[in-house]
Parts: sequence; C-alpha cells; structure tokens
Amino acid sequence: MRLKGAIDRALAATAALWPAVRAGFAWVRRAAHVLGRVESDGATVRAGLAGLLGAMTRHRAAAGALAGGVDHFVKVTRSYWPGLFAGYDVPGLPRTNNDLERAFGSHRYHERRATGRKGASPALVLRGAARLVAGLATRAREVTAADLASADLGAWKGLRAQLEERRQRRVDRRRFRRDPDGYLNDLENKLNQSGLPA
Repeated sequence: MRLKGAIDRALAATAALWPAVRAGFAWVRRAAHVLGRVESDGATVRAGLAGLLGAMTRHRAAAGALAGGVDHFVKVTRSYWPGLFAGYDVPGLPRTNNDLERAFGSHRYHERRATGRKGASPALVLRGAARLVAGLATRAREVTAADLASADLGAWKGLRAQLEERRQRRVDRRRFRRDPDGYLNDLENKLNQSGLPA
C-alpha cells in the first residue's frame, strides 16, 4: 500500500512533464517505424523520414522542455543523411552498424575457433580484403564450382598482385626492424646497380 502511494505521489509530481515525453516518444517511435521498413526502397524511406523531420521541426513546441532534444535529433539525423539510406537501395547490405558488427564479430569468432588465437591473426590484416569477403559470402549462400569457374580471371590476378604487394611491404618492414643498416645498404646497392649502364 505504501508503494502504491509513493508511485501515485511521483506520478502527480511529474504529471506536467508527461505530455512532452509522450510527444517525443511518439516521434522517436515513428522514426524507428519509418527506418524499419526493410521492404521499402531508399526513396520511400527518405521521403517518409524527411516528412517526419519537418513535422518535428514545425511542432517542436509540443515537446515542451524536450524541444532541445528534438532539435538535436533533427540535427544529427540530417548530418547522417547522405549515407543513411544506402542499405535500402543495395539488396543484402546490412542497414545498421549493429548488423555490420555482428557480421565482423562472427568472422572474428570463427577465426579464433579455427586458429586458437585470441587476437586477430596477421593473415587477416594482410589478406582481409579477400578472406573477410570470402568468409561473409560463404555464410550468405553456398559457393559452387560453377561460381568459381565463372570468376573474372583478370580481377582475380589483380587482387592476388595487390595482396602480394602488401605481403612484401610487411616483409620489408620486418627486415628493416631486424637490421636497419643492412636493409638500407641493400637498397643503396640496388639503386646503384640500376643506374649502371647495361
């Protein structure tokens, strides 16, 4: 009985604040509903959210003491505007950072299980452009021999060359750290030999 009385007194003391909270909550819930339309395209979601932001700006007084929070919500949403709707136009692209973090976290988890390492493996740093994409693609659907046979050979060779260049830079950094003088002498000798007439 005492608890009910305390709740009633608290509700009575804060009664003047509830209309503003209801208005702000309704707008945030409406924004979540607009952004949650996974079947809609980017233009539809963009138009819906633009209309909601306009209504929030026009009727910000309905939020009372929370009008500053409404202004902040509108400002931050508009600052993210250019990249906010890409997930709706590209099929299969995760719409939120949470989805992306879940995908990368899943890859990290499976790699830790396979290698026994607690941290990221050096191979992921070197070959992440290929390994990460391949890992995410094989989780999305089964890759068949026909998929591999139809791959663009030129693009594959370009990627291999890029990965090899990154590996070689890493080897060079390691050699330099181990023996800076020897590494620089080798470079100087190569430079001198390249300048000699053939």
